[in-house]
Amino acid sequence: MKRYLSISVLIGLAVISLHGHADEKPKPNAWQGKSGEEVYNTVCFACHKAGIADAPKLGDKAAWADLIAEGQAVLTAHAWVGVRAMPAKGGQPDMTLEAFADAVAWMASNSGGDWKTPDDTLLAVIREEAIQRIGVQVTEMQEMQQELHKLTQEHLETRLQNMEKQLQNLTSRDTGKVK
Repeated sequence: MKRYLSISVLIGLAVISLHGHADEKPKPNAWQGKSGEEVYNTVCFACHKAGIADAPKLGDKAAWADLIAEGQAVLTAHAWVGVRAMPAKGGQPDMTLEAFADAVAWMASNSGGDWKTPDDTLLAVIREEAIQRIGVQVTEMQEMQQELHKLTQEHLETRLQNMEKQLQNLTSRDTGKVK
């Protein structure tokens, strides 16, 4: 029950962070009004110019082909929440989805795709895909946590067995018996 509650809380927080509160007024930030190219030149170039951590290089059609084939909504959403070595929002906590999505569209369009700046309908699809992706990530993290608990338990049991053997050997030595 506790685990399901925590999953629900995490997904709920993700929904709130992606959609915002109904009574919340949009807060202006440095990313609003930036073009995809401007966002790329400010943030994305740091990895995508040189291919740091296997980031597909801008203009490398072969490296971008499979990513572009995933579709604009899927690729943008997965990158938005973090994928492989890429941190969520490109490592910029205040990055707007609109600016981020425009940067992804600009990079894809300059790397073999024909993507446009997402409209409100596509942004809604990207948000929904991001929510689903976060759910997958939460599940993967929980599975990893269970595996770590299991490994820790096995490790502790092995250490305990080894300590018991050492204690038996010490006891046997002290009493003159050899086991």
